[in-house]
Amino acid sequence: MATLIAPSMLSADFGRLAEEIDMVNSSDADLFHLDIMDGVFVPNISYGFPVVKAISRLARRPLDAHLMIVDPDRYVEMFADAGVKYLSVHIEACTHLHRTIQNIKERGMKAGVALNPHTPAIMLKEILPDADFILVMSVNPGFGGQSFISSSLDKIAEIREMARIRAPHLLIEVDGGVNKENAPLLVKAGANILVAGNSIFSHSSPKDAIRELKGYI
Repeated sequence: MATLIAPSMLSADFGRLAEEIDMVNSSDADLFHLDIMDGVFVPNISYGFPVVKAISRLARRPLDAHLMIVDPDRYVEMFADAGVKYLSVHIEACTHLHRTIQNIKERGMKAGVALNPHTPAIMLKEILPDADFILVMSVNPGFGGQSFISSSLDKIAEIREMARIRAPHLLIEVDGGVNKENAPLLVKAGANILVAGNSIFSHSSPKDAIRELKGYI
């Protein structure tokens, strides 16, 4: 399948949020990536439901929300009601992960499992057939603008190999330090969805940055 590009709105200029959303709408991007942080699971706080709903009203691409929060089950229904189509929760935050995945699916969303850089890929083995996608964090979550962790390439390849037998349908998303230099390596390793924040929104032409990630230039 074609590689999907998901600009991370955490890197957008929130003083010009409507303009930033319009830019993504008129670009070659495929998803809006929303980083939801609670200041507990990760050492930062991002935005809550009022902002998610505001983006949903203006967005003409599906919303992809990454929950970096404790006890994500409490909020699954609220994210569905806010217009989210892809919802990922951290394997490290879910005691009963299978139940959480089913909860997400029952509310009409694609269910994803995210894992931190230190979490080995083998931890996903039992949940792979139930997940729609896996989100590989290629930086330590909490802040934008970090450097890409190169060992993430091996982790993506390992997950893709496991999925070949257990979950051929699986999409692999990668988030953290993604740019036009490492994008081809990520796709070769098996990634389908590239999340990029700083490399898009700090570019002199964000639309061109998105095209570069898509491989058009």
